Amino acid sequence: MRAYADSDYAANHKPNWKVIAGLWPYLAEFRGRVIFSVAFLILAKLATVATPIALKYIVDYLDQGRESGELLLWIPVALVVAYGVLRFGSTLFSELRDAVFARVAERAMRRVSLRVFRHLHDRELAFHLDRKTGGLARDIERGTTGISFLLRFTLFNIVPTLLEIVMVAGILLVAFSVSYVLAILIAVVVYIAFSIVVTEWRTRFVREANARDNQSNSRAIDSLLNYETVKYFNNETFEAKLYDQDLAGWEQARLKNRLSLAALNSGQALIIGAAMITIMVMAVREVASGAITLGDFTMVNAYLLQLFIPLNALGFVYREIRQSLVNVERLFGLLGEKPAIEDVDTAPALAVDKAEVGFHNVHFAYRADRQILQDVDFSIPAGHTIAIVGASGAGKSTLARLLFRFFDVDKGRITIDGQDIREVDQNSLRAAIGVVPQDTVLFNDTLYRNLAYGRPEATEAEVHHAARQARLDNFIRSLPEGYDTKVGERGLKLSGGEKQRVAIARVLLKNPPLLILDEATSSLDSISEQAILGALNEVSSHRTTLVIAHRLSTVRDADSILVMDHGQIVESGGHSELLAKNGYYARLWLQQHSDDVSLSD
Repeated sequence: MRAYADSDYAANHKPNWKVIAGLWPYLAEFRGRVIFSVAFLILAKLATVATPIALKYIVDYLDQGRESGELLLWIPVALVVAYGVLRFGSTLFSELRDAVFARVAERAMRRVSLRVFRHLHDRELAFHLDRKTGGLARDIERGTTGISFLLRFTLFNIVPTLLEIVMVAGILLVAFSVSYVLAILIAVVVYIAFSIVVTEWRTRFVREANARDNQSNSRAIDSLLNYETVKYFNNETFEAKLYDQDLAGWEQARLKNRLSLAALNSGQALIIGAAMITIMVMAVREVASGAITLGDFTMVNAYLLQLFIPLNALGFVYREIRQSLVNVERLFGLLGEKPAIEDVDTAPALAVDKAEVGFHNVHFAYRADRQILQDVDFSIPAGHTIAIVGASGAGKSTLARLLFRFFDVDKGRITIDGQDIREVDQNSLRAAIGVVPQDTVLFNDTLYRNLAYGRPEATEAEVHHAARQARLDNFIRSLPEGYDTKVGERGLKLSGGEKQRVAIARVLLKNPPLLILDEATSSLDSISEQAILGALNEVSSHRTTLVIAHRLSTVRDADSILVMDHGQIVESGGHSELLAKNGYYARLWLQQHSDDVSLSD
């Protein structure tokens, strides 16, 4: 449903023109380059505006010389040379302007891309659980490109075109009658007004096309990421049908976009054509009456061509700026959303001494109508292993998420060595905790880089040592490419047990004082489980460890076992003690034991 919410936003939300003001910091970083760029821009426009004047004098001299019979060849040659120099100067200064400004635009794209990347990593887990990755990637891509477009074209197209209109109007006012200036200004005003009105009307089609593009892209990425699931259920045709439905919506939105663009272009061409006819008829009449020369006529024609070509481009630029505003606003909207989990001001780093963990009367709900934890209270002494068991949905994994501060508690508090984790720096908190998750997702990179991810600055010897401790060395030696083996998208080329060993090696490399084992063997067979358990026992020794487990056989040796049901701790004690109570834990044990016996039979 989130995709449709995003679509509604894209179709109905009006972008804010103040977005352009938000680009100033990216210009301010290179003030010198911006000043030089503007100087080259002015020089280019001066050369452009002076070119028709040189052309006028060339035509007038040749015309008058032909009539009088007196023609000095060097004068028109000199004027032609001046004309060529002015044309070259216009192009040269424009290219110098772009070359000087290139660093500003590219650095802006780099800065904002990095800022968005960091911001997305700062967002809470709930944000990423709700987001469509494909749509988010498109928003970032279009937004960063839009920033570059706004910086370049606002400064180097709209401003120069308006400057040129003012210059040409001034020259025509001095050289000719005010009627030419009025005709051009009326044409410009009508053109701009028409472009704005029609562009505002068709912007909804642009937004709709973007929203549909996000939706179809999200569908494609989601389906490809779940390639195996699609194959398991023979749902290739079903997925293609859903994707085609999204593409059909995108096709219709694009078609509306194209047709409305055709209407805009036709209207703009009509206004320009009518203006040129009107002004040229005025000039022809004055040439015929002798009020102006043939060179004046040529100059007027050159100015019209010179003016209306960039004005036509101005229509395109306005359309693109309007679309870029939509894209950049989406990007700035992402940056404007504050993370739900934030550090308090001047939060100190977590000081870990004994690594004692305490959950004090903790209450938590993902939503107001779905209470998960109720008055959970327990502690993990330093160096001890506490196991949390219970049925699915009891709230076991939620405890691990709260300790890692993916979410904040609603009531109560969680402490490490007496420090409330909400009052310490998040980075220092997470640096002190190692996690071996239920489902280890690897990067599409080499085995070595995935192992070293636990501590990227670790030496090669340290990475190899961690692999040996996690009992991965025999497996790695059996691979033709060894540590340079590519593990594939999300590590799909490795088995579940191999991925779990990589996760253990990462934690060993990180070497944290606190450890969370979140159902780390639940997806493994019995033989793989026993091998992994041995490695896990080594990892957890001398560390304060919270074990989230579904299989009770994996936590028999824990220092204490807490039994959860419906978000509450209903029993606690050692394995034998809990069996002797003949309560909820004993019933779970008997059920799992009978299931294991049935499977072995």
